[in-house]
Amino acid sequence: MLASRIRVFAIAALVVLGAAALAFGEGADAAPAKKVNINTASAAELAYLPRINVKVAERIVERRKEKPFARPEELMEVKGIGEKLFLSLKPYLSVTGPTTLDSKVRLSSSPSAGRASSPARTTKEKPANAVPVGKGR
Repeated sequence: MLASRIRVFAIAALVVLGAAALAFGEGADAAPAKKVNINTASAAELAYLPRINVKVAERIVERRKEKPFARPEELMEVKGIGEKLFLSLKPYLSVTGPTTLDSKVRLSSSPSAGRASSPARTTKEKPANAVPVGKGR
């Protein structure tokens, strides 16, 4: 009887501790996620999104004049926004609420970032008095 009570108490303690850990983990993000409302943002605010330039931002504005976006996925209907780009934008997109993003987002995992930090290739120059080697010599 005592062993079953200890077992029940231990399970209850684990459940309470687990719930507290989940609640604490969710509260760790003190800063709310920055979002851009694609239905109300200006072209300049849309250009804050990563890999979105002014031309694409203007296309988004033109598209929403025809029909407002019901879901963020409809952004892929805009020329210049494919699935891969959309997936990188998705954490910053919203179709309701205010636009809270206030500066350009730079993604650190771009392919060009790795190339910029790699050392430049050195080319081996031939000396001016080098004699070509090969057939016929």
